[in-house]
Amino acid sequence: MPESQAERIRKTFTARFGREPMLVRSPGRVNLIGEHTDYNEGFVLPAAVDRAVIFAVAPRDGRQVRLLAADLGEECAVSLDRLPKPRRGWADYPVGVLEGLRRARPRLGGFDCAFGGDIPVGAGMSSSAAVEAGLAYALDALFELGLAPLELVKLAQRAENEYVGVRCGIMDQYTNIFARNGQVLRLDCRTLAAEHYPFPSNKLRVVLCDTGVRHALGASEYNVRRAQCEEGVQRIRRAHPAVRSLRDVTPDMLAAVRRELDPVVWRRCAYVIAENARLLAGCEDLRRGDFAVFGERMGQSHAGLRDEYEVSCPELDRLVAIAWTDPAVLGARMMGGGFGGCTVNLVRADGVAAFAERVRRTYRPPDGGPAKVYACRIEGGTRVIARPPVL
Repeated sequence: MPESQAERIRKTFTARFGREPMLVRSPGRVNLIGEHTDYNEGFVLPAAVDRAVIFAVAPRDGRQVRLLAADLGEECAVSLDRLPKPRRGWADYPVGVLEGLRRARPRLGGFDCAFGGDIPVGAGMSSSAAVEAGLAYALDALFELGLAPLELVKLAQRAENEYVGVRCGIMDQYTNIFARNGQVLRLDCRTLAAEHYPFPSNKLRVVLCDTGVRHALGASEYNVRRAQCEEGVQRIRRAHPAVRSLRDVTPDMLAAVRRELDPVVWRRCAYVIAENARLLAGCEDLRRGDFAVFGERMGQSHAGLRDEYEVSCPELDRLVAIAWTDPAVLGARMMGGGFGGCTVNLVRADGVAAFAERVRRTYRPPDGGPAKVYACRIEGGTRVIARPPVL
């Protein structure tokens, strides 16, 4: 039997730091439906998966912190009394958490930490949030800081927004902390209220297929889409002053101003309004156990992202088309901001191996290597998985 990720990280820690650590598991995540809805104060439907970052942590005397990135074989030492400015490297993610924690809880002490795992970087499973929220959770448990779960979420998000400099929403960190085993999470991005829905991992798998494409266009076009949505809201607000975001706009409201909106802006707004409605209806599908209809809504989501929001790319469209030729696939769409990255597929558990083989046989990434396929189970959020023995 291969060594577990947790045991690998534990051994790395003990070899470097000479004592037994507490172990914390921090999962990656997927988003089944609800794309580009978060910054429009809409809904998302993520879940935590069985790929994770493992943290091994133990306190030390003084104010020094030693961080070991086990998968890179690199180490960084910092002082809690003088944290460095961002360096645009892996250490920014944990150090950003330390910046927030030392302000929130000045009694935070020095510690040693080794971390690593099996979340593929760049595949859209939010490895960065797993590092940020996972470390915040681990230190809260290690030093008994008494932070509420939502405080951990917001602290981890601020680390990425303010220290790392990435203007992400709150979905990734929220899912990391609040996810439940065998359930997906409907998050209201306005109120941060959440509701869980069943997902039978014994019957279904979430499978990600990586295009191998990373387009620099994504960041600039993301900002353009946000501006276009706000332009639509501003026009609708003239007739409906209570409208704060596209979350508040009905199809009839949008139809009433169609002639006054740029056609591109109208399409962007139409997609967001329809996507929120799809997600809410999809949650009822999950409650009823109607996964075939839910999968159809995933297909509609991809069509909207491709044709109305225009954030897909030929490689994403190709992988979605391949998926729909497989009889075990119930749903398929692009996942994430767009212009590359992964597709997310809803696949019957007994058909995952054949589906993965079909993708590898019929899709070739730009680098010419085999396509990367990640089959996932839906699991719970960040938790302590082992504590050192009491002597």
